[in-house]
Amino acid sequence: MLVRIDFGSEEAIYMQLCNQIIYKIATADLRQGDVLPSVRDLAEEIGINMHTVNKAYATLRQEGYLTLDRRRGAVIAVNNDKLRAIEQLKQEMRISLAKALCRGLSEEEIHAAADEVLQEFESE
Repeated sequence: MLVRIDFGSEEAIYMQLCNQIIYKIATADLRQGDVLPSVRDLAEEIGINMHTVNKAYATLRQEGYLTLDRRRGAVIAVNNDKLRAIEQLKQEMRISLAKALCRGLSEEEIHAAADEVLQEFESE
């Protein structure tokens, strides 16, 4: 599993890991039922502490992206509750949109940026 951690980033390492796994799910690099590497294996592969990977997996489980199975380990199991997903998206977008508006972006620029990002997922 190819994951790149930016050790110079201000974003927490476990969040970088979560976001990359979510991105891989969105782009179909990871699919329902896929098994992620064990906490130990992924920590060694990336060169980070096992507790950091464990925290990322726990966060992804809590957010409905995977389940933790004693035999199989961390398994991609996306929560298909669409209404909950829409509400979560709205909450996350509120802050991003507020930041964009504070920086003077127009509604058209915001729509164009959103369309561009959506096209990235469609093209992969």
